[in-house]
Amino acid sequence: MRIAIVGGGYVGLVSGACLAAHGHEIVIVESDPNKVKLINQGNCPIFEAGLPELLTKTVGKSLKATDRIEDAIAVSEASFIAVGTPFDGDSIDLTQIEQAARDIGGALKNSSSYHLVVVKSTVVPGTTDNTVATLLEQTSGKKLGVDFGLGMNPEFLKEGTAVEDFMTPDRIVLGGNDTKAQDKLAQIYDCFANTDKVRVNNTTAEMIKYASNSLLATLISFSNEIGNLCKALPDTDVTSVLAGVCLDKRLSPIMPSGERITPEITSYLAAGCGFGGSCFPKDVNALRKFSAQHGVGSTVLDAVIDTNKKQPEQFVQLLNESMPDLTGKTVAILGLAFKPGTDDTRESPAISVIQQLLNTNAKLVVYDPIVDSLPPEIASSEISMAKNLKDATSQADAVLLVTAWEEFHGLADVLNAQNKQPLVVDGRRMLNPADFDQYRGIGLGPRTQNDKPDGNVASAA
Repeated sequence: MRIAIVGGGYVGLVSGACLAAHGHEIVIVESDPNKVKLINQGNCPIFEAGLPELLTKTVGKSLKATDRIEDAIAVSEASFIAVGTPFDGDSIDLTQIEQAARDIGGALKNSSSYHLVVVKSTVVPGTTDNTVATLLEQTSGKKLGVDFGLGMNPEFLKEGTAVEDFMTPDRIVLGGNDTKAQDKLAQIYDCFANTDKVRVNNTTAEMIKYASNSLLATLISFSNEIGNLCKALPDTDVTSVLAGVCLDKRLSPIMPSGERITPEITSYLAAGCGFGGSCFPKDVNALRKFSAQHGVGSTVLDAVIDTNKKQPEQFVQLLNESMPDLTGKTVAILGLAFKPGTDDTRESPAISVIQQLLNTNAKLVVYDPIVDSLPPEIASSEISMAKNLKDATSQADAVLLVTAWEEFHGLADVLNAQNKQPLVVDGRRMLNPADFDQYRGIGLGPRTQNDKPDGNVASAA
């Protein structure tokens, strides 16, 4: 099918490249001319595993980019809206959604064939059927359900594994204003024959996305709250506690063969220094505000955000308890991205951690394997960026691990080679405590014995 995707960002580009790889003819509509040029050259403008290879495979064949939405819509049977919906503290900003709807509507004005418009951006329930539908009808002069259909198809892509998530989906939500729109959307995803598909109205599709992200965020904050309690209890380790919890067969089923299945969702039952990124904080906050607007409380989600805001403070407190005066000390912060596998620093716990350390008179050194510059929130001459793990830790009195990059599993070897044993504060519980002379970890209670704790750790979310 010929499809236009409005928005060449993270969601739009990944979705477009993956659909193109499945044989659809995709045109990415992007207002940034530099990004258009990069895509058409087959160069990937974002860091995402597998995406450069997909662009190499599809650009010039089944995928191209343009800044002319009229031309893209004119040759397409369907169009996806995949633009940003930032949260401004009170509600999601629909500016880009509204402009995309106007542009698509204007392009459809002279069309004589049925066209499906699909919202892929994350929007609160009712946005597709109200805001988007109204603007499309106003600008196109056409009738919803007659001249064009309107669908809602939320994405469930995790940064770092987005291509894999799209290519091997666990579900596809087919929202539509009527059966005709749902059928048209289903045709696009016929290539995923063995994937569970959920046909719902647009409002339900919008709610599924918010409920999904809110559940995962809740699991993380629950784990962090349990971890904070474990920290106060002698000889108690949250990694062992949550590993025991996850052995519940309702979380990790035991097959008839005796093999135990460990679902990926259990990775969110792990304590750390908080969640970040472009989705969880934004979506949970947006749902909280949306609930309030409808006179419905959000007690659980309020607690999720409150716990998450405090978690970087809990992390820095571990440093302060072992090293109360940081004057003249060198502190290495490992990780700027909000999670491994991406260069995205939006809402990263590392930003909050660094902000807390800026006025401590410590020398701050930051290293991330992918991110090579400081986010604007913490851009400061007081912070230096290291080029590698060795340089970051060579003079460190304390090492704070914030992002669970695979490279950081080698921290003990790097420190041993330098014959240096700084305080190590593990914000992701990915290290073996026994490998370090001075170790503090999220959710690890005080030891009452002289021997080092064992190295039993759970996977970090």
